[in-house]
Amino acid sequence: MSYPDQVAVRRPAAVSAAAALLGLMALAAGAYAVTILLALGGTVDRFRSAAAGTAAGPGDVDGLVRLLRLSTIGAAVLTVLVGLLLVGLAGGLLARRRAARIIVWAVCGLGLLAGGCALVVLAGQRAAPVRLGAGDQGVADLFGTLGEAYPSWWIPANAGVSAGQALGYLVVAVLLGLPSANTWFAPHRPVLPTPAPGPAPAAGTAAPHGTTPVPAPPHGTVPPAPPHR
Repeated sequence: MSYPDQVAVRRPAAVSAAAALLGLMALAAGAYAVTILLALGGTVDRFRSAAAGTAAGPGDVDGLVRLLRLSTIGAAVLTVLVGLLLVGLAGGLLARRRAARIIVWAVCGLGLLAGGCALVVLAGQRAAPVRLGAGDQGVADLFGTLGEAYPSWWIPANAGVSAGQALGYLVVAVLLGLPSANTWFAPHRPVLPTPAPGPAPAAGTAAPHGTTPVPAPPHGTVPPAPPHR
């Protein structure tokens, strides 16, 4: 017997598209993490070569290199963790978990905020380089040299990633707010099946209350035999 609450319900296209988009964003996050780690070695080498002609001391150069490595590795690890989170949330959406939908909305809000802040930082880095006082001329030269040590595609690629991240989170949030998605994630109450009628009581037995009892045959008589087949 099949129960009404066990009937398969077709998943809305909006939910499938949102889960697929989260998966693509997770793949992009992994590719971005690998890319920045691969670019780290060349950036450090170019920075050290260019820093040799500045007024900065070796200690300042080494300190900035350590900061560059730590920030790059930290960004890569954080990006991979976010990608794993997106994969888990995509699976939760496909499994029709309401909590996953709520968490996705929260992640989308944070992702939009992070993407917007990254775009502002990149724009400020391009428009207004770091300027320090005359006593810190060596450090100012180092920051200028570090900006030139990055690959030429660094700022455009990061700007594209930030813009794509913000757009992806916005699309996912909109898809999960459509009426079809609301119906899919709405709570469903199980419907109990109608019980099947039981067998008729045997002759001479007490019938349930409210029913007509079946009379027993007279004493000493033999009930008729069933017709021969």
